[in-house]
Amino acid sequence: MDIRTQKHPKIATKHQDGLVNGYLIPLYNIHDGFFAKGAEPKQVYLTVINPSEKKGPHLHFIRTGFFTCIKGNIKVVLKTAEGYKEFYSGENHDFLSIEVPVGTPALLVNIGEIEAFVLNMPNPAWTPTMDDEHAADFGDYMAD
Repeated sequence: MDIRTQKHPKIATKHQDGLVNGYLIPLYNIHDGFFAKGAEPKQVYLTVINPSEKKGPHLHFIRTGFFTCIKGNIKVVLKTAEGYKEFYSGENHDFLSIEVPVGTPALLVNIGEIEAFVLNMPNPAWTPTMDDEHAADFGDYMAD
């Protein structure tokens, strides 16, 4: 299974006088080729993970998820045929975006001491009546 990821560099923003006043981080651009045609996000929502807490493990049979931590830091663990794969996203990890394909069990772990703000950009869009969250067994996962 090929899991796609994409780093998002900070781009300095400046006042009219040329002095840096901050930065922007482009997370989604239809022209960058990260999302396959037809697999582009259909929704963007924020999920927040409390410090040292986790969401999952679970999987979806209907939708693909694309996760990017925009505040704090998370570890995303995916269970694949080749074993567990760990990815890191957030302020200390280039705001990495991670694709979680349909049918792939995933675990999101806040590895910091502040709330982690995570954007999910699913396809298709999530609805409260979708009934597409299924438990996954990570009993053999050994965290470092």
